[in-house]
Amino acid sequence: MIAAAVVSFWWQSDQVKAIAMAHIYRHCKSQNLQLLDQATVLKGVWPMRDERGSLVLRRRYVFEFSSTGETRYKGRVELYGNRLQKMELDAYVIPEADEAIH
Repeated sequence: MIAAAVVSFWWQSDQVKAIAMAHIYRHCKSQNLQLLDQATVLKGVWPMRDERGSLVLRRRYVFEFSSTGETRYKGRVELYGNRLQKMELDAYVIPEADEAIH
């Protein structure tokens, strides 16, 4: 029984990470940013209640991106259950049109 719960938690966590990555990819693409290392790292998991009162897990992931291809910046994404709640990016340099990442 415990093994099944652990496997279920791991599988659900993997699914939520894939959802987080999809949001990160879309956001970076829409802002003409380059996602570095094609990875995100889980920084925390907390139980909480959603707007309907259901118990869900709040997960925070961090990732790195670049606007110029030279400097690394940090971003954070937070999901409640499997729903995006927050996307934050550190302040970054907006390159001139001829310097933009393609």
